[in-house]
Amino acid sequence: MHDTWTGCGLVDPGQHASPGTPAGAEARAAAALNLHRVRDQGQSLTRVLQQPQAARAPADQPLIQEMTYGALRLLPRLEALAGRLLNRPVKKSDRDLEALILIGLYQLIAMKIPAHAAVSATVDASRLLGKPDKAPLVNALLRRFLRERETLLAEIEHEPGARWLFPDWLLTRLRRDWPEDWERIVDASNARPPMALRVNRLRASLSDYADQLAAAGIAARPVPGCEMGLILDRPHATRDLPGFERGLVSVQDSGAQLAAHWLDATPGQRVLDACAAPGGKTAAILERADNALDLIAIDSDASRLDTVRATLDRLGLTASVIQADAAAPQGTWTERPFDRILLDVPCSATGVIRRHPDIKWLRRDRDIPELAATQAAMLDAIWPLLAPGGRLLYATCSLLAEENHEQIAAFLSRQPEARERDLPTASGQTCPRGRQWLPTPDGSDGFYYAIIERVSA
Repeated sequence: MHDTWTGCGLVDPGQHASPGTPAGAEARAAAALNLHRVRDQGQSLTRVLQQPQAARAPADQPLIQEMTYGALRLLPRLEALAGRLLNRPVKKSDRDLEALILIGLYQLIAMKIPAHAAVSATVDASRLLGKPDKAPLVNALLRRFLRERETLLAEIEHEPGARWLFPDWLLTRLRRDWPEDWERIVDASNARPPMALRVNRLRASLSDYADQLAAAGIAARPVPGCEMGLILDRPHATRDLPGFERGLVSVQDSGAQLAAHWLDATPGQRVLDACAAPGGKTAAILERADNALDLIAIDSDASRLDTVRATLDRLGLTASVIQADAAAPQGTWTERPFDRILLDVPCSATGVIRRHPDIKWLRRDRDIPELAATQAAMLDAIWPLLAPGGRLLYATCSLLAEENHEQIAAFLSRQPEARERDLPTASGQTCPRGRQWLPTPDGSDGFYYAIIERVSA
């Protein structure tokens, strides 16, 4: 048994499973467990998905993830429907059961599963959650939705949360910061993300790897503006990508790939990746410079640095990986200045919501000033490590001005030796400082970049 909820009724679905468990019930119970952990316990989806799953068969994992991600994307719409179907709000001890009802509604609204199969498996899942007495309720609610589907959907159509699938505070900020673009941002953020690859130029050319994909029956196209980028027509598991384990390719959003380009580290330079985990940008910087850099990769989370090391090993790359805090750098690695620094700061992650839909429900408006303060502290702490004439690339996956161009403007006003350098590109959105890439349906996630060079005072 992997998980037991004290006081809320949810237990490991596998605890109640038996050889006679109906097909699909364990997957529904596991998805409900995932949703409940995010929605009611405030855990990140990444952390939840790293924990042992109740449905252990590999074949069940895509279904579990589809239901979990999908329910989080459509959460306000599903909650609005559940609110109309339930006579009264559920007790705290039944929030796990409500999560299961939301999973059931998601299947009936958005998945191509026969309704009878979706209802049956979801009802059976209530028994796996240790609540067999609630199975008739789940059955009645889902069958009522099927009978009254059009009426119920029409009733919630004009509710802002059900329409936009975003929290009010974030809609307010997006409307303010992007008055002409906010609707397109929201629509793109609620969609499924494309899958982009970065070819390891040290082991394959872009055209050669594209040929390998074609031979494997995987359709892909080059990414404009990304030297080694490809976008797949549809996502594939990494085990299906030719040469993935041999380091020929990595999965990385096309917007994230721009960091190595704008940092422009050249062989022989001393480089710092100041918030390196999970290591995708570290690897891209090394690949672009022929793995000929004196590169230090730091992160404050020791466990996440294991991912950085594993990524570098797979790709055949070399760097010094050190646990350290970018807001308080200390140690022998700080004794010599750096020619290039990538500062990819902790942020609201509002530009990558389509990959992490839990961000919409875990982040709060009050978090943004706290994040901005952390970003400013990191900028001020890391800046003295940059050599005269050196370049610092400030990066976020945020869409919010407070974390992006307003942050850079404030930093430049504090540092007389700091000068902004324009990003020579026609892509992205012009900002008062730096440049913003907005999420687009077939393109990159949302990223912000600003280049700061150190000059004599």
